[in-house]
Amino acid sequence: MKAIIELSRKGSIFGAVQQQLADARKGKKSMVYDRPEVIDYHLGFESARALFSDLTPARLDLLDTLRSIGPSSMYALAKTADRNYSNVHTDVSRLLELGLIERAEDGMVSVPFESIEIRFPLAQAA
Repeated sequence: MKAIIELSRKGSIFGAVQQQLADARKGKKSMVYDRPEVIDYHLGFESARALFSDLTPARLDLLDTLRSIGPSSMYALAKTADRNYSNVHTDVSRLLELGLIERAEDGMVSVPFESIEIRFPLAQAA
């Protein structure tokens, strides 16, 4: 499963995000083959400014680090990323809200996606 982050019009994606992620994790059944089908997670932002306000370079690096080390405690993640624990905690909290990181019952955090794509539509030529 991958996360697709894109610019979209106001309110077009946010309402369905949580249900979509829940369906993907349960493994929706394909009508044709009766087997689990991979469903991508979509996250929309109204502007590039809003997107990069939430997905700062430090947060994107943190996602990459967490994906490479696997499930981790906040302390171990901060140490591996060579960052201040408080800043990592703030960033992980926001990434959890956005659905890009999961927290297990034991408190370990992880990235449930194989990849994350950021898509920008280009303006139409006049």
